[in-house]
Amino acid sequence: MALMRSLCLLLLAAAACLAQTPPASAPKTTPKTAPAKSGTTATRPNPLLNPAGLTAIAPAQYQVKFSTTHGDFTVVVHRDWAPRGADRFYNLIRNRFFTNAAFFRVVPNFVVQFGLSADPAVNKAWQNANIKDDPVKQSNKRGYLVFATSGPNTRTTQLFINLRDNSPLDKDGFAPFGEVTEGMEIIDGIYPGYGEAPDQDKITAQGKAYLDRSFPKLDSIKTAIIAPLAPAAAAPAKTTTPAPAPAKKQ
Repeated sequence: MALMRSLCLLLLAAAACLAQTPPASAPKTTPKTAPAKSGTTATRPNPLLNPAGLTAIAPAQYQVKFSTTHGDFTVVVHRDWAPRGADRFYNLIRNRFFTNAAFFRVVPNFVVQFGLSADPAVNKAWQNANIKDDPVKQSNKRGYLVFATSGPNTRTTQLFINLRDNSPLDKDGFAPFGEVTEGMEIIDGIYPGYGEAPDQDKITAQGKAYLDRSFPKLDSIKTAIIAPLAPAAAAPAKTTTPAPAPAKKQ
């Protein structure tokens, strides 16, 4: 009888344990999604596709550091030399227009030319974004930076650096607005092997893909950025060799 009573008590105790409310389940550990940051839900439009919106006024003087596949050089721009040219260049630099742009025309002892974008869509946007001419206040000395033209008031994005004293270009309206103050030896060494062979129309339409395929040895710009002005800028050397035909933009 005592044994039966003990068994009953054990069964009642077991039943009581099973009847208890189960412990609360562990909290879920699914990570919460971080709130979306402002501006990440849509791709920011490329400002280079809207030339009309890039109209910032340049400082009176500013410095641009170029990093290229051949080495680095520095340009100091003087806005009072050619204000429209200085402003256009300033807007192109600020918006990274020259990233991966090639030095597509190299005429030894004359000019190195660049300023067509690696991106065909950008070239198309700027093709007719002309600015008016500036009066020629500085001569086309060695190391001076100038916009190329295809006639009056046709400057867009193409530029050249004089490899010598090209003062005969002055009378044709080529208005320098900046000068190479460091690294002119880099400019002198930019790959010249293709001369004027690269087709500007194909560069405009196909960009870097055309040049990589047909002219793989061309040097190009890796970056071009506004940098703090150096304490002083040395004037480039001056020569007197006569110039051939002016820099051209198709």
